[in-house]
Amino acid sequence: MTSPRTAAAVDGPGPVPTRRTESEAVYLALGAGVLGALYGLVVALVVPSLSLAGDDPFALWAAGGSAVVAAVVSAAGYWRTRNQPGQEWRRTLPSWKFTVNTISVVIVHTVLAFLATYALYRVLALGFIGLPVIVFWAVVLMTVTLGLTAYVVYLSVSRMTTQRMSSLLMAFIVIGTLTAMVTTPDPQWWMVHFSQLGTFDNLSSWVFNGTLIAGGLLVTTFAVYIANDMSALAEAGVLTHRRGAKVVPALFVVMGVMLACVGIFPVDVNLVLHNLSASGMAAMFLVLLISGPILLRGMPRTYFVSSWAFLGATLLSVILFVPAVGYFSLTAFEIIVFALIFGWIAVFIRFLGVAGQRD
Repeated sequence: MTSPRTAAAVDGPGPVPTRRTESEAVYLALGAGVLGALYGLVVALVVPSLSLAGDDPFALWAAGGSAVVAAVVSAAGYWRTRNQPGQEWRRTLPSWKFTVNTISVVIVHTVLAFLATYALYRVLALGFIGLPVIVFWAVVLMTVTLGLTAYVVYLSVSRMTTQRMSSLLMAFIVIGTLTAMVTTPDPQWWMVHFSQLGTFDNLSSWVFNGTLIAGGLLVTTFAVYIANDMSALAEAGVLTHRRGAKVVPALFVVMGVMLACVGIFPVDVNLVLHNLSASGMAAMFLVLLISGPILLRGMPRTYFVSSWAFLGATLLSVILFVPAVGYFSLTAFEIIVFALIFGWIAVFIRFLGVAGQRD
């Protein structure tokens, strides 16, 4: 007899929205909207010269409020929805593992909410240059911003799947890295190496290193979802290697730890540990690619074709980087390999989601 977890992994896309979930999201949005109105009123009264951007940017106040709402809603929502259809397996996790998962989910939603809100209002400021934000509009904008944040974040955490976790990981890494690039005090950082972004004692470096640390934590959470999906596919007989469902998630955990250590040990703090961490992450990537035909036996043939393409692109990048050729700079090489790793993760998750489906 097929278990619910196996059926979900083989036949379905994951948790589906329920009427209760939708209702709770709306009520949370209304509550956050009320708090947003009060918050907007207080901000407008405390900061009389409020504008969308400038010396007293409304963008920053709105982003801060959005981040707080996202943190509270994601923590409460991720804990509450562990009993929802398709999420029951999370109740079987050890307490420490569930706690780590919750922390990583909260961090990624909080940061994405802050950056998305800040970027949105900065773009609006370019269209309304010099426009002051009066009390009325401060209240209205905060109401909408915080209410919408609560609604979107709650629905996101309540329908968490491996593919959604993968999308959050990609968005988090890309947005965090781009933010560090555009805020760095050294416009010629790229002439040194990619890790140069984490060597400045300012906000951009905190963003860069923090993105790597939180991204590594998110990869370890991601591994828990991969383990669940692969175990279900193994139960269904789709994946035929006995230990693959344990080894592959373990390799992802090591990759996540290595990614976090790249941020924990910036290149100007400890060069040896920084390089070991970066090399360890790349090594896990290569192991996953090369061992795929064995550990992931049963995956669609097209997955292995794409996997070999990623391996070929990686080896070609190495050849173009070596001093004898010297076509790629160190920065270009690091960015390309970084992109290949996370691009492969996205492809792997897409194929893992359809591995048990019939053509």
